[in-house]
Amino acid sequence: MASLRADFPVERVQFVCCDVTEPASVEQAFDDVVSHYGRIDILVNCAGYVMLQPVIETDFAEWQKQIAVNLTGPFLCSQAAARLMIRAGAGGKIINIASQAASIAIDNHVAYTSAKAGLLGMTKVMAKEFAPHRINVNTLSPTVVLTPMGEKAWRGEKGEQMKKLIPLGRFAYTDEIAAAVLFFASNGSDMITGADLMIDGGFTIW
Repeated sequence: MASLRADFPVERVQFVCCDVTEPASVEQAFDDVVSHYGRIDILVNCAGYVMLQPVIETDFAEWQKQIAVNLTGPFLCSQAAARLMIRAGAGGKIINIASQAASIAIDNHVAYTSAKAGLLGMTKVMAKEFAPHRINVNTLSPTVVLTPMGEKAWRGEKGEQMKKLIPLGRFAYTDEIAAAVLFFASNGSDMITGADLMIDGGFTIW
């Protein structure tokens, strides 16, 4: 954290530690942000966790952890952000990072898929309820992205086989996801809410 702080001007970037699965931690984090900046306009829910296991080998603790990080976390953060956005009266953007796994079956993804599919449904409800307040809520659904987590989960032969199922023949780069986030955060997406944007290289065409 100290090295990151050294790279960014303190007046422009604030670092706040938060456990997205704990309501008190989330509330404190958002209080810190508003105390520093005065308001919040954009939220990107991108905390993620995955452990790939077959259905019959997924124990309850593992199930709960994936649901907590991938679904409960976005719920708590979106709820906290929306309250502040509504109070400020200036609208806002909430962007949830879902997954292609929310829309298509992939082996060994039962807990992750359940959480991300829930995220799609949650996004639609929030989009409908927050629309009168000019708060747009959308999801992005990437294929495997070359983050440390993605590389770990899909390294080796398993990853090569997965690429064969993607018409474009590769995994996504982080800057491709960032570009979509920037679009949903911009005024160019003001008429889009409750939508899910696939960034999957055609994987879900099949």
